[in-house]
Amino acid sequence: MEDGHGYGDGEATLGDRLTAAREGAGLEVGELAARLGVRTETLEGWESDQAEPRASLLGRLSGILGVSLIWLMTGDGRGPSTGESGPGAIAAELRDLRRLLNEAARRMDRIEDLLACD
Repeated sequence: MEDGHGYGDGEATLGDRLTAAREGAGLEVGELAARLGVRTETLEGWESDQAEPRASLLGRLSGILGVSLIWLMTGDGRGPSTGESGPGAIAAELRDLRRLLNEAARRMDRIEDLLACD
């Protein structure tokens, strides 16, 4: 599913989305790195997909960059330049999360069924 930013169905990597969100927020690599307390080289490594940020930093990244955590990780949900904020955006993100949880539950059910057949 494409989200309107051209980053759906695995077309973009975490590094691609991170770069797009940083640029959308009008931040230079060094500025974002300083706000996160990491080296510029570390952030450049994330953006080039040579490494990934720790889980504890993903939430901070999404907050600083104004994108949903789900979008940053998967490409689904609220990405950069949507201009959405407030209750409507929160409700939309909640719907996205529910959809992802339902999908995960269906996948878990299929796996459990496969395991029960063995």
